[in-house]
Amino acid sequence: MADPKGFLKVTERELPRRRPVPVRILDWREVYEPGESAVLRRQAGRCMDCGVPFCHQGCPLGNLIPEWNDLMWRGEGRAAIERLHATNNFPEFTGRLCPAPCESACVLGINQPAVTIKQIEVSTVDDAFANGWVEPEPPARLTGKTVAVVGSGPGGLAAAQQLTRAGHTVAVYERDDRIGGLLRYGIPDFKMEKRHIEGRLRQMQDEGTRFRAGVEIGVDISWDELRSRYDAVVIATGATVPRELPIPGRDLDGVHFAMEYLVESNHAVAGDSVPNQISAEGKHVVVIGGGDTGADCIGTAHRQGALSVTNLAIGLQPPASRPDHQPWPMMPSVFEVQSAHEEGGERRYLASTVEFLGNDAGEVRALRVAETEFVDGRRVPRSGTERDIPADLVLIAMGFTGPEQAQLAEQLGTEFTGRGNVERGSDYQTNVPGVFVAGDAGRGQSLIVWAIAEGRAAAARVDEYLMGSTQLPCPVHPHDVAIGLQPA
Repeated sequence: MADPKGFLKVTERELPRRRPVPVRILDWREVYEPGESAVLRRQAGRCMDCGVPFCHQGCPLGNLIPEWNDLMWRGEGRAAIERLHATNNFPEFTGRLCPAPCESACVLGINQPAVTIKQIEVSTVDDAFANGWVEPEPPARLTGKTVAVVGSGPGGLAAAQQLTRAGHTVAVYERDDRIGGLLRYGIPDFKMEKRHIEGRLRQMQDEGTRFRAGVEIGVDISWDELRSRYDAVVIATGATVPRELPIPGRDLDGVHFAMEYLVESNHAVAGDSVPNQISAEGKHVVVIGGGDTGADCIGTAHRQGALSVTNLAIGLQPPASRPDHQPWPMMPSVFEVQSAHEEGGERRYLASTVEFLGNDAGEVRALRVAETEFVDGRRVPRSGTERDIPADLVLIAMGFTGPEQAQLAEQLGTEFTGRGNVERGSDYQTNVPGVFVAGDAGRGQSLIVWAIAEGRAAAARVDEYLMGSTQLPCPVHPHDVAIGLQPA
């Protein structure tokens, strides 16, 4: 354990300060200032010798949290990153983007603010990169087997790194012009600067992983042709089909899915030319959807110079503290103020969008919304409560319904679940022999830690398929895959 009396002496959470709002909305750099080592060690020292570390259960990766908290407290950064990497390929991603179910399950959180696990994690890996401790781990020998990983998000990259280290020759295919998937083009730089992706990709390339950007499987190479070229294929394309809002006026100019907007913004921030870019500059912006993607749109709109930003959520405002029906160690649904929410705008709950209103030029000019009421368990607009909200740009951030199906079904013959995900067994294998699926493509939209955990687990099953046995760790129990178990 860390400091035996740490949780008694230090009872408050201490997190790095966020840069001042008037400063940070002028650039795309990450919002947090660097953490102080003394604060991090003090917070790591709060980790208890709790007997049963429920944080392990809270994290799908099974991170060895008490171990690297102890090492961080002792100032043994190199040993801490080794324990962190033992279960998590990319802590620089999870430490910035994960909602930290581990902290919800922290035993100390029963009667005190939980240990700042996420901040300790990201500081550990950032220090490791700064000190040159993140080194390539190439395999001692090659197996002669080849694997294609389709999709370069966190799940695909995790599978690729594990399989490369097992000695297989791995090629990662990505239809975008750069590797990274939604890490690259879905996440704004103010949440994670892209230099963190580049640092990890250099390590993977030095280990032997091959990257093929700008190649769309199903178009440039058919799925069945890919299967014939490789000994195994891993589908890690994510759940990229956005949830639609089929109401009158949906076809008006200025109404877009969130990802259309965020992808173009990330291209522009990367220095790419984006003709006719969707921009919030000088516009009244309405974001429909109260999740992380909606918050990303809010922060992006502020940096582009929006006149106003309104965020609509169809349901009730979550409670400020853990509700009774979500007791510890469950991950509760509570009201959250992300950095983007601090930067301005208005958040409205119980708001049902009824219609998009347009002008004579076919452009959106307003949204008609009504108060949400619950009828037989359904959320519907309450008649007589309609009102109009001015809008020049509307962004639909209502989540995703699953992977793109047509080419997989037509060219490879994969089957799908009733929820639209790629069907798979407890070994992550689809109905097509040698074709596996990991991450959101198989489980539906979920957390980044689940994507990495499934990438690691699927890699173990692919290795077993190719070699007859495996020594790769499998963090997700096969039963969890079979029943579609969600995180705590």
